[in-house]
Amino acid sequence: MASIQQGPNGPVLVLKESALQQKGKDAQQNNISAAKLVAELVKSSLGPRGLDKMLVDSLGDVTITNDGATILKEIDVQHPAAKMIVEISKTVDNEVGDGTTSSVVFAGALLARAEDLLKKDVHSSTIVDGFQAAADKTLEIYSALAKKVLPDDKDSLKKIATTSMQSKLISEDSGILSKIVVDAILSIATKKGDEYSVDLENIKVEKKSGGSIQDTQVIQGIVLDKEIVHSGMPTKIENAHIALINSALEIEKTEMSSEIRITDPTQMQMFLEEENRMIKSMVDKLHDIGANVLICQKGIDDIAQHYLAKYGIMAVRRVKESDMIKLSKATGGRVISNLDDLSENDLGSAKLAHQKKVESDKWVFIEGCKHPQSVTMLIRGGSQRVIDEVDRSIHDALMVVKDVIQKPEIVAGGGAPEAYAASLLKDWADNFDGKEQLAIKKYAEALEVIPLTIAENAGMDPIDTMANLRAKQNQGRKWTGIDARNTQIADMMAINVIEPIAVKEQIIKSATEAACMILRIDDVIATSGAPGGGMH
Repeated sequence: MASIQQGPNGPVLVLKESALQQKGKDAQQNNISAAKLVAELVKSSLGPRGLDKMLVDSLGDVTITNDGATILKEIDVQHPAAKMIVEISKTVDNEVGDGTTSSVVFAGALLARAEDLLKKDVHSSTIVDGFQAAADKTLEIYSALAKKVLPDDKDSLKKIATTSMQSKLISEDSGILSKIVVDAILSIATKKGDEYSVDLENIKVEKKSGGSIQDTQVIQGIVLDKEIVHSGMPTKIENAHIALINSALEIEKTEMSSEIRITDPTQMQMFLEEENRMIKSMVDKLHDIGANVLICQKGIDDIAQHYLAKYGIMAVRRVKESDMIKLSKATGGRVISNLDDLSENDLGSAKLAHQKKVESDKWVFIEGCKHPQSVTMLIRGGSQRVIDEVDRSIHDALMVVKDVIQKPEIVAGGGAPEAYAASLLKDWADNFDGKEQLAIKKYAEALEVIPLTIAENAGMDPIDTMANLRAKQNQGRKWTGIDARNTQIADMMAINVIEPIAVKEQIIKSATEAACMILRIDDVIATSGAPGGGMH
């Protein structure tokens, strides 16, 4: 419908005929409903007993996951308000890695509670003010609740990695995988003063089906999904001295088209011999400085391969630039553009460089690097679907361990901090007069949806469970939460279900901001061609 405003001289057409417009309560209602639907989609995936989703795209590719961010990324959401909820999960995934499902479920719960208030004629601005005040207070409560840990305390880090994997397909193997994750992170963590920083770009993840999840390993070096260029080269070199070169080992063609006039067959022979000599001098240079492994970003000529094999130098070509950078960090070598500049000091070192068969492919492993600043995680599993889900789970685990190393504070999981904060918020709300108090109490109710959903997904009775949980927390047991594995109420800190404070804070910030943004909208205008079809 077009938007028509009544002017003094008759109707004035403001928007074109094909434009759609929704105003006031209709627009709010529509947006809230769309956001709630997105939350409902992922709600059953929350917690250790959460269920997986099978997503099939237009090409027939199947993804099986219970990772909130992956589910929402794979489904093609059209409604503009629903897209804002999808963005929360992306933000949380990029910032802290875990808590994507919780943030979407919490945002949906906030909007459902706001809807109750809107029906009672509480203005959306009042609700937004109340929600923001409640969010600030919740962050204060979390901060006071958090326990400090040592950033390099392996035991705590393993518990955190294990907790993040409990809700995933790989929960059975979380003990082995959490050790691998912590070892990988601590290998690449850099310390400045008392603070640590971690760049996950320095962990190379390679996936290959075959074996089982338990065959997943961390290699103190780099794995290249390439094979050695020449069959005459050694396939195993101990005490490797590695040259990293990003130029080609071949005679470069001239920039412009040129021709050589040859009047005598001997001149042709001289020309070929000169090419041969130039290539041999390149290989001689490598041999003279003691390199026994060559990793090249570009091509290696057939003649160069012959000479390299003769000298017993193992060579790999056409390696990605990102892998060259990782190799440099792992081996301590320098990536050289010009062979003439290469010296012995530029070589990297590793205990072992060897070609190994992984499933049906041959890969080159550079292992046993001293103090590597970059490592490889080789993920194995029974099928490609399993490996993809292991990869997503390990990404979450790497992120939460990184979060704790960079901000070494933890809280218990299982909905314990949410239930504790909700209880304090309800008391704190009494300090406010007016309708803002109602919004703060509704915010507290929305927080309780997290433990409630974990309990529901575990098949527990939600009403009895929440009553029991509140009673125990009111007795001062602040770490009481939902032990979904054993379907009971338990002290989550005692059973080692712990999470980084950074994840909890990000959930509160992202979900509150998205809910407030949706509540502020009172007019939706969709012109033709825009994805306004989702407004219906």
